[in-house]
Amino acid sequence: MVFRGEVRSVGELLAASLVEPGPVLATDVGVRHTAAGNAKACRNLLAEGEGLDACWRFGVLQTLDDYTSTLRRGGPGLAAGVFVDEPELTGAGEADAAFAALADHLAERDGWSPPVWALDPARRTTAWYPSVPAIFRADADRESPRAFRQRGIFLTARSLFRA
Repeated sequence: MVFRGEVRSVGELLAASLVEPGPVLATDVGVRHTAAGNAKACRNLLAEGEGLDACWRFGVLQTLDDYTSTLRRGGPGLAAGVFVDEPELTGAGEADAAFAALADHLAERDGWSPPVWALDPARRTTAWYPSVPAIFRADADRESPRAFRQRGIFLTARSLFRA
């Protein structure tokens, strides 16, 4: 197949970016996936014998991905909707604390109020280092964002980086 489109110079592209309107946020789509739904999936994984690492990846980090996608599509007001419904407890205090920490962290970062359930003092754990190898735990002790650290979860600065 041969490319038949228009090849524009960098200068033309820059000029067009100043004239053409930016993308319109699609707030009419709504929230597709929520922390509550991902916590339920996490609870199911744990019931099937999977460990906390699977819950971290397929529950908490999936929620981060869902939030980021919704944020790009509709801005912080819409993205906050990912955390509106309180996730049921998963059966693992570490995961429950992580969902609360993620909501609190993203609210602080993006300028919206965290949901009341995320501030529940019962959603805490003791010194959990999800997917942090022992060699990087000193880094996690130093670098963990406030919302996670206050709940007993320690992450490196890279832990929440997503593609």
